[in-house]
Amino acid sequence: MIACRPAKIVLFEQSEYNLYVADLDLIKRTEVGSVEICSRLGSVTDPVRLRQVIDAEKVEIILHAAAYKHVPLVEGNELEGARNNILGTKILADAAVAAGIERFILVSTDKAVRPTSVMGATKRLAELIVQDVQTRAAETKFAMVRFGNVLGSSGSVLPLFQSQIEAGGPVTVTHPEMSRYFMAVSEAARLVLLAGAYAEGGDVFVLDMGKPQKIIALARKLIHLSGRRVKDPVTGEGDIEIKITGLRPGEKLYEELFVDADSLCKTPHPKILRAEEAHLSEIQIAGMLREVQAAIEGADPEKLRKVAMERVDGYTSTQMPLKA
Repeated sequence: MIACRPAKIVLFEQSEYNLYVADLDLIKRTEVGSVEICSRLGSVTDPVRLRQVIDAEKVEIILHAAAYKHVPLVEGNELEGARNNILGTKILADAAVAAGIERFILVSTDKAVRPTSVMGATKRLAELIVQDVQTRAAETKFAMVRFGNVLGSSGSVLPLFQSQIEAGGPVTVTHPEMSRYFMAVSEAARLVLLAGAYAEGGDVFVLDMGKPQKIIALARKLIHLSGRRVKDPVTGEGDIEIKITGLRPGEKLYEELFVDADSLCKTPHPKILRAEEAHLSEIQIAGMLREVQAAIEGADPEKLRKVAMERVDGYTSTQMPLKA
């Protein structure tokens, strides 16, 4: 993003610590005076704060990555996941339209495709909300960019594996057949920005992330790269044990980036594809939002899951009901 030489980058974050870390990192990467870094505390669920920051900082482009994204945590805190991921997206999208923002890019996830988790379902609903808002936005071009895991991010398994290796093990893998898509931070950021530039309005973009990688193979590789050996479960020889812990609530063995390969269209970049997928009507979106709001206000996670099952194609809940 800094390489694009924007006049200003506005960081908007509800976690003081994460905002502090991001601010320091960007300042370190920026030549003095070349790009203004502006850090603002706030939540996407606070419309007053959003409008104040957007207006005060004269924001032109919004990259919306504010989501609760850890599958097991959101599975057990589903109402807060919905408040942030669904209602927060709606509030921010409406604020963007009101301010006449040029472009709005929703950073989505492969977990939104035929989801088995509440997190994935909330992200798919966020996509549908953005598509609906686009139908009434004359000035703002909305787009969604869907991709898998980013190496080294807060949601990546790499930092966890590295800390487990440093502690002497065991390295925990939920299932020997689990696989995930991976991409470097720099490449993901560049492709998200490019996809946003290609947006015509309401687009769903999918990043080509190559072949999925088995998590257990990644664990073995990291152990070897650390100069240690994987412990043999039979002989006991080796340094670091790999322990299979079992799938957690909401987890899938593998993820998908799109529903139907035939729905994909090319863009000017070979790693960015445009997906043609089903929309919900304005009336359906309005009804869904009312039901989600009612579920949150009534502290009713079962109602929330029922709403997701009715509105998200392919969503199946493995944890119904759970306590909020």
